Amino acid sequence: MKTVTILGSTGSIGASTLDVIRRNGDRFGVFALVAGQNVEALAAQIREFRPKMAVVGTPDALSRLIHQLQQTGIPRAEWPQLAAGAAARVEAAVDGGVDIVMSAIVGVAGLEATYEAVKCGKKLGLANKEVMVAAGELVTEAAAGSGTEILPVDSEHNGAHQCLRAGRRSEVRKLILTASGGPFRDTPVEALDSVTPRQALNHPTWKMGPRITIDSATLMNKGFEVIEACWLFDFPVAEVEVVVHPQSTVHAMVEYNDGSVIAQVCATDMRMPIQYALTYPARDEAPVPRLDWSQARTWQFFPPDLQKFRLLKLAYEAQGAGGSATCTLNAADEVAVEAFLGGEISFPAIAEVVEETLNHVASRRARSIGEVLEIDRESREAARLACSARAARAV
Repeated sequence: MKTVTILGSTGSIGASTLDVIRRNGDRFGVFALVAGQNVEALAAQIREFRPKMAVVGTPDALSRLIHQLQQTGIPRAEWPQLAAGAAARVEAAVDGGVDIVMSAIVGVAGLEATYEAVKCGKKLGLANKEVMVAAGELVTEAAAGSGTEILPVDSEHNGAHQCLRAGRRSEVRKLILTASGGPFRDTPVEALDSVTPRQALNHPTWKMGPRITIDSATLMNKGFEVIEACWLFDFPVAEVEVVVHPQSTVHAMVEYNDGSVIAQVCATDMRMPIQYALTYPARDEAPVPRLDWSQARTWQFFPPDLQKFRLLKLAYEAQGAGGSATCTLNAADEVAVEAFLGGEISFPAIAEVVEETLNHVASRRARSIGEVLEIDRESREAARLACSARAARAV
């Protein structure tokens, strides 16, 4: 029986992870559930999975969680240890009773806990791109030092991990990540000025949270995946290619030196990569739809339009620049996306704010997670100023 801490248990990845655990109750148990503010969902998860520890984001959320648990009928003696805040997230990730940590908190809120889990040798299922985008060098150094496994859960990186099992790293020419192209794949660039948040949130393939959905619409999400792939698989950025694949069935491809291309193909169900990460190196039956090869199908692949999707180009440039540029990229994007969703800036202005912030915040090498978080704070402040200036001009 392996025990799992889920960072971000009430999000979509957290819920899917719990479904995999539910279906494999003889193999996996829950040690800790870590959430933000959704105490109603967390209380229901506690009632079903009976973790030893439950963590929320703030003292107010903790008070509300206690009230929710009182309504569930669970005897107080059977409640898990309850806590709130960053230190408690770290404790839930590094406790000696934890075997596997699933990192699925959106943004940098889960960075410190994830880093400390890697540092102390926990097997890591990584579904949080920001960990590698903001602190890839520190995290990979920690993994090398502890000898821990980092198993990617994002469908593209999970697919790449599977494809890379076909040969040695020295035999690989390049890694190819696929992108659906989002809701504006066929929209002329001049029409993007009038895009509304509602339109941008209407993703054609995936049902995800607001920020990642907007990042998919701008292709910034794919830029983050390029950066993450460089750190996870030790690729120079020039050897990671992005292609638009509207059917979202081929998740990643690896081209080997002899011209062979190995592709990972499966239905769009996140329970497959989650189970892969939990059970690796084994391959077990997974509760996902099978592809029906008796049906005719068409797979299309296109190069991305970097004029329309400027953020993807900025991501390549930030990774190539090195230092803290990718940390600033992530922080500025999060602020700009929030401003767009709040009606403060236009859709194209997301890229403008990110580029302006990259030019304003000097890149340097962070030597600790604390320095990463300080760069993140500084970058957010610069991005907010850029958003405010645009909002003021629009009045």
